[in-house]
Amino acid sequence: MKKTIARIKWHLKEFDKIYSNEPSYYSKKRIESGLAFLVGLYGMTHWLLLNIEKLSSTDIAVWAGIIFAISGYTLNKIQSEKKANGKQDTESISHVN
Repeated sequence: MKKTIARIKWHLKEFDKIYSNEPSYYSKKRIESGLAFLVGLYGMTHWLLLNIEKLSSTDIAVWAGIIFAISGYTLNKIQSEKKANGKQDTESISHVN
């Protein structure tokens, strides 16, 4: 139980460091990209639910294609950032494990 609490505290401290000048385990760009994707996904899903009765199967297929294209683009950007930055140094969390 103490290990779990220590891990939660560590993650909260690292999230707090995202917008400070201190280095953080988490990437600010990845967090913001993920949040932007989730907000966009929510908006598109909300729109779909409001208009589902008026849409044809072609419209729904186009909607799904747009969702897959956006998620693929987001995933590709995150993976390319990982390759450009190299591996993350995880030694800073070894005290928690």
